[in-house]
Amino acid sequence: MYKKILVPIDLSHPQQGRKILELARTIGGPDARLVALFVAGEVPGFVAAELPEHLLEENRAKAAEELKVLAKPIGAATDVRSGHASTVILEEADRLGSDLIIVASHRPGLQDYFLGSTAARVVRHSNCAVLVDR
Repeated sequence: MYKKILVPIDLSHPQQGRKILELARTIGGPDARLVALFVAGEVPGFVAAELPEHLLEENRAKAAEELKVLAKPIGAATDVRSGHASTVILEEADRLGSDLIIVASHRPGLQDYFLGSTAARVVRHSNCAVLVDR
């Protein structure tokens, strides 16, 4: 059984997030450590300079609160990071010593065929098992 499960969540799709958190709890059982992760995209410096001073901090705090609401019923810890989604997910999985990453996948659009989705990059480069839920 898996004991450390990383569950990256896209907060623009909370239903998928809830579903994969429940799946993680089912797979890991009551003793598994679950970490729900939200990765906020990096804002280029030239854009950040034009934004109101506290906007990015407020958005990050709002994301952290939304993530906590999703994760609390499952008993998962939460973490909000900034950066490129697949890179941050892989770094966090290694840092936490995760033995499983559970990611939700959406129906691919044309851009995904050229660039590859976050889930596909995580699957290709992960040092641990990856479960992709559709």
